[in-house]
Amino acid sequence: MEIRWLGHSAFEIISDDDVKILIDPFISNNPACQIPVEEINPDIILLTHGHSDHVGDALEISNRTNAPIACIHEISLFLAKQGIRNIGVNIGGSFVYHNIKFTMLEAKHSSAIDMVEEIVPGGEAAGFLITFEDGTSIYHCGDTGLFGDMKDIVGSIYKPDVVLVPIGDKFTMGPFEAALASMWMNPKVVIPMHYNTFPPIEQDPAIFANFVSQFNPNIDVVVMNPEEYFEYNPEDYQD
Repeated sequence: MEIRWLGHSAFEIISDDDVKILIDPFISNNPACQIPVEEINPDIILLTHGHSDHVGDALEISNRTNAPIACIHEISLFLAKQGIRNIGVNIGGSFVYHNIKFTMLEAKHSSAIDMVEEIVPGGEAAGFLITFEDGTSIYHCGDTGLFGDMKDIVGSIYKPDVVLVPIGDKFTMGPFEAALASMWMNPKVVIPMHYNTFPPIEQDPAIFANFVSQFNPNIDVVVMNPEEYFEYNPEDYQD
């Protein structure tokens, strides 16, 4: 599969069957992403929470492509009122779309829908575990602080192959906490996100990579540039 980072927490994941998954599509107002939003054509959109730097262009893209937006129940109610095709789900729940399993997992963060004039509740913040037909899985942590279930549930039960983890600090985990979370989850590959978009979350990803190498040198840290692709091949990471 291919993973393309679009800057901030936005990713496009393309399965081996060419299913395009778009996560937190903060595109047109994202200073780290120069891709025209009109070039983004997903089969499904995932929203981890209601903040404008994660909802981004989701409604416009969904309207144009008819891709459903999968999100927590409260945001799905808001989208339904806008006439947006959606898939409501909640923490711990799963659904299957295009033979891919999507599981919503917990995140420690706020989730008000703040892209409208009057801020409305957005339920709980979340992350998504994406499991493909061959069993390969990717976990997008969403915006989150460090919490024990990353070890006890995500690491012990779900065992993701690839983890997309925020390192920006201030609003999420910083490099040290993100490296500790990576050790707990023990993926084959970890990709840092949610940093260097704006001055308050400026970070050197090499610091994160150094922490990871100290905690667990077997984890491959892949530092991406915005708009860059990374191809994950499970055979490259067999024990």
